[in-house]
Amino acid sequence: MTLVTVAQKYRQQSPLVFCLTNTVVTNFTANVLLASGAAPAMTNLPGEAGPFAAVASAVLVNLGTPSTEQLRAMDEAVRGATKAGTPWVLDPVAVGALPVRTEFARKILAQHPTLIRGNASEILALAGYQSTGRGVDAQDTVSAAISAGRELAQNYGSVVAISGAADAIIDATRTTLVHSNGIGLTGITGGGCALGAVCAGMLAITDDPFEATIAAHGMYGLAAENALALSRGPGSFASAFLDELSLFAPEELLNLRLQEANHA
Repeated sequence: MTLVTVAQKYRQQSPLVFCLTNTVVTNFTANVLLASGAAPAMTNLPGEAGPFAAVASAVLVNLGTPSTEQLRAMDEAVRGATKAGTPWVLDPVAVGALPVRTEFARKILAQHPTLIRGNASEILALAGYQSTGRGVDAQDTVSAAISAGRELAQNYGSVVAISGAADAIIDATRTTLVHSNGIGLTGITGGGCALGAVCAGMLAITDDPFEATIAAHGMYGLAAENALALSRGPGSFASAFLDELSLFAPEELLNLRLQEANHA
């Protein structure tokens, strides 16, 4: 299946993405999913999270603002998704910088997320390496985290996506850099978190999570480039970005700049 076909099927099938995400970005994430062609579901209720994960198309677990109740719901959702074979994404927000979420993220790694998506510092910390992250801000480079991402991919059977100037998409045997100008996304809240939700939706469309992750990053990054050209600042960028996602033509992925990287 080509990247264009993945994006086309994403629009046609409108996957239901169950998001257990942080309170800061819930509304933006839901709007991004709607604009991109998916259907969002936002809930954090223990007792319902497991059954819902089993019937959803895909699940996002984002550790941005975890409460004790939300962590219970996340654990249920991960177990429900694993049992049902539902693809799920782990976004290890601020892992390494804060202890509770770091311990929890490493615990649910044992359930083998389909995709792990974070910045370089988060990926390094999740793999057990020293990192220099500051909360949600990465202080490490993508290139410095690729080896750690490869270890996670090989140890857990996951695809790993490392966000940066060029996003690195990694599985057990492949590494591809996705080049796009996403600078506008750094000026708004939830740019990276919402990408995790779009990735989850793409995972539901194809049996190749590596391909799905590239398609999601490609659509997201190219829409961000289009929005940046139309905006005057972060406020107008956020609105333009939602518009450009809704107007995005899957054929635009033919213009995506990809670079195969050494996977020794």
